[in-house]
Amino acid sequence: MTTTDTPIYLNSTYCIHERVENLLSLMTIQEKVGQMFQVQLYPTANGTLDKNSSDEMIGNKHMTHFNLIGDVTSARETAELVNTAQQRAKDTRLGIPLTLSSDPRHHFTENIGTGFQAGSFSQWPETLGLAALRDPALVRKFAEVAREEYIAVGLRAALHPQVDLATEPRWARLGNTWGEDAALTSELIVEYIKGFQGEKLGPHSVTTVTKHFPGGGPMENGEDSHFIYGKNQTYPGNNLEYHLIPFKAAIAAGARQMMPYYSRPIGTKYEPVGFSFNKQIVTDLLREELGFEGIVVTDWGLITDAVILGQDMPARAWGLENTTELYRAQRIIEAGCDQFGGEARPELLVQLVQEGKVSEERIDISVRRLLREKFLLGLFDNPFVDPEAAERVVGNDYFARLGNDAQRRAYTLLSNKENVLPLKPHTSVETKFYIEGFNATFMAARNLTVVDTPEAADVALLRLQAPYEPRPGGFEARYHAGSLEFSDEEKARQATIFAAVPTIVDIILDRPAAIPEVIEGANAVLGSFGSGSEAFLDVVFGVSQPEGKLPFDLPRSNKAVEDGMEDVPFDTRNPVFKFGHGLRYRDVCEESGRTC
Repeated sequence: MTTTDTPIYLNSTYCIHERVENLLSLMTIQEKVGQMFQVQLYPTANGTLDKNSSDEMIGNKHMTHFNLIGDVTSARETAELVNTAQQRAKDTRLGIPLTLSSDPRHHFTENIGTGFQAGSFSQWPETLGLAALRDPALVRKFAEVAREEYIAVGLRAALHPQVDLATEPRWARLGNTWGEDAALTSELIVEYIKGFQGEKLGPHSVTTVTKHFPGGGPMENGEDSHFIYGKNQTYPGNNLEYHLIPFKAAIAAGARQMMPYYSRPIGTKYEPVGFSFNKQIVTDLLREELGFEGIVVTDWGLITDAVILGQDMPARAWGLENTTELYRAQRIIEAGCDQFGGEARPELLVQLVQEGKVSEERIDISVRRLLREKFLLGLFDNPFVDPEAAERVVGNDYFARLGNDAQRRAYTLLSNKENVLPLKPHTSVETKFYIEGFNATFMAARNLTVVDTPEAADVALLRLQAPYEPRPGGFEARYHAGSLEFSDEEKARQATIFAAVPTIVDIILDRPAAIPEVIEGANAVLGSFGSGSEAFLDVVFGVSQPEGKLPFDLPRSNKAVEDGMEDVPFDTRNPVFKFGHGLRYRDVCEESGRTC
């Protein structure tokens, strides 16, 4: 204690090491293990903190890490919610502040399975769109903008970037990656991490969680390991080293936290159990071989069976399905992980310590890392945010303009027969349009006429989601998996449109679509990676120029993908378009030797 009876850990004149050690010495085992769990924080229907839930998690279970759930539709209300939660934490015995994290929030998306709608935040393309632009400075700018908006509402940890490599085109989660190329991914995620964290982690930083170690791309048959049928990760090309490249870049860039994936490795030298249970992966490979010294947080729900969106979801304890919850917790600690994602079971760690299966000294190693991160972020000195400032910062005109501009630039021109695009910006009101995939109000706002059938139209504008096979279940249905080809019925339906009217297609590439028939039948095809309908129309009418290049190959067929190896990039035979393909609009002035 100091002469004023203020504990050392609350005195900012002491160095962080001393503050951490002082706090650790004052904590009970229950307070220690509470730090090692992170679970979702759900606002109530009116946007306030649920008192019963917060009393249980913060007050009784001593938890201080939460993943904020739900769209941010009001920055002020979110900031007020965060302040209420922080006050509840401050009122506990030790007053340890909360670290609030978030899945990606800034991307324009219609698929919210692994993120949220941007809401009042600035709206940018998905990371695939940033990869399509191949502009490290833009990635840094995006991350800096996102950091300002996160901090304004009290979010201090990003459960991203996702740096898995898209070597298996059918995998449902590659829409949040940076594409198929390890070198491009590595170059861009360095700027991403530095943009969120700054050159050095401090009070104006957002700590990042790089995932999913050691790379979630090579999923067997393209299935996802959220689900029991997708638990295997396979390396038929013996190409694990390729998938480690972005993680090495992230570590060199100062990555603070890592998240292993659910999958279990098959046919390798590693034990075939989920990566967070796997000491060979977490300790031997990540910590010792690659030299990572930061926090390792597991992916969500490895211990406890749950119901998600009405769907029964067994714990993702792949390779250890028939073991007890207590044993699973022990294996995760022994593997070298520091925090359990999506779990609120601190009593399991207390039991392991009491039974002598895990030492308190081992618990202290993880708690030191977790507390040190809070001190570095300045949370002990200033956990609260200014709701009025949040309202000014979040989604301000400048941030919004940057995001909207990036949405347009990220469009990738795949084909453009006879330079049909761009359509004349002031197309006559006599021109009739048939549209699919977006609302006619966007056309009406431009004084353009929409008709009900292709046969009655002069031009068709189609926004098509990349093909996938719908899956059952409330949670599982959010994942776009299965074949990369449209069904025969859908191909025939599209063909009738192509035959009836000149057609412009925007294919939303959250996965590498196998659509040679669309390229053949449409007059022009654009690829997009998280862009709104206004952005689409601006590109179509030449208000904005498409600047993107494909971040992955577009395969010729689903069979070509099946014949490839899950862990090897660019190995599908005779792709329709290769990585890096992207046309530009014809420059009439340049061709004529004039200056526009």
